[in-house]
Amino acid sequence: MNHDHGQAATAPVGKHGPTAAEDFLKGIWRENPVLVQLLGLCPTLAVTNTLGNSLGMAVATVFVLCCSSVLVSSARKLIPNEVRITGYILIIATFVTIADMMLEALVPVIHEALGAFIALIVVNCIILGRQEAFSAKHGVWRSFLDALGMGLGFTIMLVIMGGVRELLGSGTLLGYSVFGPRFEPWVIMVLPPGGFLTLAGVLLVMGWHRERKAAARPDLAPRTVGAPTTTEPALEPAGV
Repeated sequence: MNHDHGQAATAPVGKHGPTAAEDFLKGIWRENPVLVQLLGLCPTLAVTNTLGNSLGMAVATVFVLCCSSVLVSSARKLIPNEVRITGYILIIATFVTIADMMLEALVPVIHEALGAFIALIVVNCIILGRQEAFSAKHGVWRSFLDALGMGLGFTIMLVIMGGVRELLGSGTLLGYSVFGPRFEPWVIMVLPPGGFLTLAGVLLVMGWHRERKAAARPDLAPRTVGAPTTTEPALEPAGV
C-alpha cells in the first residue's frame, strides 16, 4: 500500500503545460480582460466615443503592455520581492512616457483627445495585473505572447465599442460619413451614458452566447453549488 502511494505521489502532474498558442489566444476570448475579467473599464468607457480614439488608446496600451512584460520577465530575478510592485510601476511608467511622446508627435489630434487617459495607462489594472500574475513568473517569450494576446483582446473590445458609438452617435467611421446627411445621430452614444449602454449590450450578447452554448452542451454546464447529486425524490414533510 505504501509502495502504491509512493508511486502515485511521484507521478507527473500536468506533464503538458499550456502551449505558446494557448498563452496567446486566451487573452483574446477565454480570458478577455474586458469581457471576462472586467478590467480596464475606465478607458473602455471613457475614450471609445470615436473609433480613432479607441485605436489610439489600444495601440498605446498594447505597446506598454508588451514592452513592460518583456522587461519585467527579463529582470524578474533581479527585482527584490519587497519592492516588486514599485519596480513594475516604474517600468510601466517609463513606457507610458514613451507612448505619450510618440502619440503627441505622430497623431497630435488623437493625443489631445485622449488627454490624461494616456498617463492613466500606468495604473491600468490589465498591465499591472499581467506583470504580477504572469510576467514575474514566466520566461520572456511566454510573457510576450501573454501580453500580446491580452492586448489584442483589449483592442478588439475598444474597436467594437468605438465603432458602434461613432457609427450610431455621429453616423461616421474614422470621420467618413456612412449613413449620409439624412441620418439623425444618436447623440447619447457619444456621451458618457453611451459607453455604459454599449458595454452592457456587448456583455448581454456574450451572456446570450454562453447560455446558448450551455444549452447545446448540457454536459459542459457547471453544476449549481448545493444542487442534489442523486435522483431520489425529496422527502415530504410530515403532516401536522
